[in-house]
Amino acid sequence: MAQAAVPARLGFLLMEGFPMACLTSAIEPLRAANEITGRREFQWRLVGEDGTPVRSSAEVRFDPDMALADAEGLDYLMVLASPTSRFENPRRAYGQLRWLDRSGIVLGGFSGGIFPLARSGLMEGYRCSVHWCYEAAFKAEFPEITASGSAILRDRRRYTVSGAGAVFDLMLRLIEERLGRDAMTEVACWFQHPFVRDEDASQKVPVAKLGGTDDMLPGPIREAIRIFAEHIEDPIQISDVASAVDLSERHLERCFKQATGQSPLKYYRLMRLKKARQRVLYSTDTITEIAQSVGYASSTPMARHYAEAFGVNPHDERRRLNGLRGLAGAMPPRD
Repeated sequence: MAQAAVPARLGFLLMEGFPMACLTSAIEPLRAANEITGRREFQWRLVGEDGTPVRSSAEVRFDPDMALADAEGLDYLMVLASPTSRFENPRRAYGQLRWLDRSGIVLGGFSGGIFPLARSGLMEGYRCSVHWCYEAAFKAEFPEITASGSAILRDRRRYTVSGAGAVFDLMLRLIEERLGRDAMTEVACWFQHPFVRDEDASQKVPVAKLGGTDDMLPGPIREAIRIFAEHIEDPIQISDVASAVDLSERHLERCFKQATGQSPLKYYRLMRLKKARQRVLYSTDTITEIAQSVGYASSTPMARHYAEAFGVNPHDERRRLNGLRGLAGAMPPRD
């Protein structure tokens, strides 16, 4: 394949608390592609809101190559952040992102980076990949945006990726599109990356207390869990779920315990509590609002079940997080 005249230019916008694994999963395959071809096919720059070092999730600080206001000449700009990351000057940052969008570059978000990208208004009318552990918080903050369980989602000029492993897969796709399948395969083999996810591959989601993922479960149990997921705010009776999957309630109980180690009722409650915890950790909703969003009439029984499940009261967990975010300069949620 003939060499392209100009390297593909990628910018990675780093925000406080960004997932470091996503950054290395993006840069390393591109570096390998350059080394394998002996040409600078890809260039990358680290971008910060300003020129100051940015702290990652692993407490490692990175020095940006440029400030967001100076980000020009890029083909892609990917936002790396935690769900609670905030710009120091949102008006200026969002304005610059909108200017970059008008210039025709591809914008995207890795992991929690979808949150600040959505807050900028630049995800309106686009679908996006949202990591399963952020789904409840994202849907609460952005009910008008279609959140997908796909690991990678490319919707026109918006590229969103759920987590670090999927970021690596996206980079392999970009390498394949630019350099061909042979080059992509060699890069994958350099890193002993055993397979490349299809574009429409769903995220792997763990099954509570089983040590496996949901795609390993028997069909009726997967369907029961899907029905549970559709009734987080308005709890459904287990007998109704059993009827929906064509099993007696007793048989569903037996099959469910065999597949997951838990009764359907306990599993369902834990699902609702995990959604509640996402919003405790990553949203600005009050504990009462969170309780109601997962089917509790008040916060008191939810807080009791939450403490039983996670070993900490939701108020205490939020206060602890508020303290940590205060140290990092992030905006705390309402309590």
